[in-house]
Amino acid sequence: MGTAISLNLADDLPAAELHELAGDVFAWLREVDARFSTYRADSEVCRVDRGELPLAAAGADLRAVLARCADLWKATDGFFDAYATGRLDPSGYVKGWAVQVASDRLLAAGAANHCLNAGGDVRVRGRSSTGRPWRIGVRHPWDAMSTCLVLAGTDLAVATSGVYERGHHVLDPRRAAPARGLRSVTVVGSDLGLADAYATAAVAMGPAGIGWLDGLPAHRHAVVTDDARLLHSTDLPLA
Repeated sequence: MGTAISLNLADDLPAAELHELAGDVFAWLREVDARFSTYRADSEVCRVDRGELPLAAAGADLRAVLARCADLWKATDGFFDAYATGRLDPSGYVKGWAVQVASDRLLAAGAANHCLNAGGDVRVRGRSSTGRPWRIGVRHPWDAMSTCLVLAGTDLAVATSGVYERGHHVLDPRRAAPARGLRSVTVVGSDLGLADAYATAAVAMGPAGIGWLDGLPAHRHAVVTDDARLLHSTDLPLA
């Protein structure tokens, strides 16, 4: 996925079982990378994009992801667009979705206390090994060694989209130009795929994304603007 991924399993389970659970998580994420990468010529996404693989013949996961992306395009008034770059690229949903699936599988397997972090998109459940709620730092958009906020909770999906590492890579699909105005957007909800897509859409909206996030049901947010203002939901679960 082009990013660092870490897993913290906090359940008091036999070491062999923990290693097996971790192995299953990373195997799943490697599978997702192989099938959904926009950088691997042999991935399903690239083959569908080039017209070599009919969508009807693609795997069920890819078809489900693209259907979800179509729903998100409608829900965001077109600002979440898997074709914003001119080619098929569902990455703004896929990473969060993949981590959410991995977390759901861990829960079903009896690992009810875990933290899975994929490049700042984080799914936590239960409690850490200290017995306390998980703490999630939101990276400061101008200082990689600092946080601008710290969140805490026992069942949170936290996704951050920003321009501080890859530059203005999120496109405003209406202008076909890099989005400006928001340096970082963090969305907190219960499903990491949705949170990931909503954060991407808000960045694409620019300053108008702040008001849009305010009206988003069942989600909370934090925004850092290009002029260094920090705005967030009043009920954001701050540590």
